[in-house]
Amino acid sequence: MTVTYAMHNALRRELGHFARAVARARPDPRSVLRTAAGWGLFRTAFHTHHSAEDSALLPSLRQALDGRPLDLTRLEAIEAEHAALAAVLDAIDGALVGPGVGPDLFGELAGSLITGLQGHLLHEEEAVFPLVQAFLSREQWEHFGHVHTQRITADAVRLLPWLLDGVSERTVSAVLTQLLPRSAHHAYVHRWQPAYAVLDRWGIQGALTVHRP
Repeated sequence: MTVTYAMHNALRRELGHFARAVARARPDPRSVLRTAAGWGLFRTAFHTHHSAEDSALLPSLRQALDGRPLDLTRLEAIEAEHAALAAVLDAIDGALVGPGVGPDLFGELAGSLITGLQGHLLHEEEAVFPLVQAFLSREQWEHFGHVHTQRITADAVRLLPWLLDGVSERTVSAVLTQLLPRSAHHAYVHRWQPAYAVLDRWGIQGALTVHRP
């Protein structure tokens, strides 16, 4: 489950950056987030991961848990969290481009995303991952892995450096081996990762320039 855990940890990492960007840009953080590359990357990764789970993991797990009503209830709770979080992301997107949401309500939406996604990731790891390991067949897990990989690598130039930001060399090697053909590893190391490394994802460099005495 290396790639899945890497995605969860990357989402947690970016939630921290998002929270700091919102706090730093008060009273109206939308002025930063409207053009922040980090928000676009976060949103893309979130939808990539959850759409793969919704289409290729949760239905297989529901089938495997037939006759286990308590475990199915756990699964339904995870599905409801997916839907609620997607609605919060959509609301934040709408608030960034529309005039109907003020700074206070935007702050509430941002807080809902931070606390909601943090709780969801932990809930999924504690409630669903053990069920996956206990009841999902190897073929079903490999199918999810294939779908997940396809959706990440569809935007590999942007998503892979984002996914592997700050992780150990061992994890980088394991994830690249799972997701990319060997022939593409050179492109990751020499083009994709260096381009990502200089990206000002959350407006930090701009903020430092503005506040430099």
